[in-house]
Amino acid sequence: MNETIELLKNRRTNRDFDENYRIPDNQLQEILDAARQAPSWMNGQFYSILVVQDPNIRQQLVAWNPGNPHMLKSSVFLIFVADLYRTKLVSESYESDYLIDQSVESLLVATTDAALALENAVIAAESLDLGSVVVGSIRKHGREISELLNLPEMTLPLFGLSIGKPIVEMKVKPRLSENAVIHYDTYKPYPYTAIEQYDKVMKAFGEARETKLWSQKFADYFSAEPKMITDQLLKTQGLFR
Repeated sequence: MNETIELLKNRRTNRDFDENYRIPDNQLQEILDAARQAPSWMNGQFYSILVVQDPNIRQQLVAWNPGNPHMLKSSVFLIFVADLYRTKLVSESYESDYLIDQSVESLLVATTDAALALENAVIAAESLDLGSVVVGSIRKHGREISELLNLPEMTLPLFGLSIGKPIVEMKVKPRLSENAVIHYDTYKPYPYTAIEQYDKVMKAFGEARETKLWSQKFADYFSAEPKMITDQLLKTQGLFR
């Protein structure tokens, strides 16, 4: 197995970091450079990355999201933003219409671009013997974060990334079985037992944060009434009608 594939297959989430460790500037730059080289639809690069260094801003983020104290304690905290403001400026320069609010297509493209950049940053950090954890729950306070970070219209904060020197050895988390995820040529139905088996695997794995079966967690999540926080922010930011 080559080193890159081994790194990818052994990636794990870290939430506990050495608070006194400072990532060298050159390593942070390497992570950011790697993120910017991620694939992008039409080379549009529809995202921005905010490097949050101000401890007061990071403390406020934790105050809104107390379940993720690593946002303050990690060496670096990045926020990945879907950014369609840059191409709005382009359209204004060409005096052309900018009709992105009429379809979800542009938002999907921007979200995908940001996610690809995020993954490059995760793997770059791993290659430097650092750990990281993705924070998707920042969207719960997307409006407040947009104001705090002075985000312009046509942007949306999607996820954060804490990076630092891990102080707790984490195990590689098991994934769903291949037959439930990988399909050749056409989508192949699989028995529900594949999900039941994964419930057993994850229960045996015994992650302390998990208080429910994997299947029960998502049955509960998707049965809850949507809060529509992101939907409202999309309209406020001019990203969707």
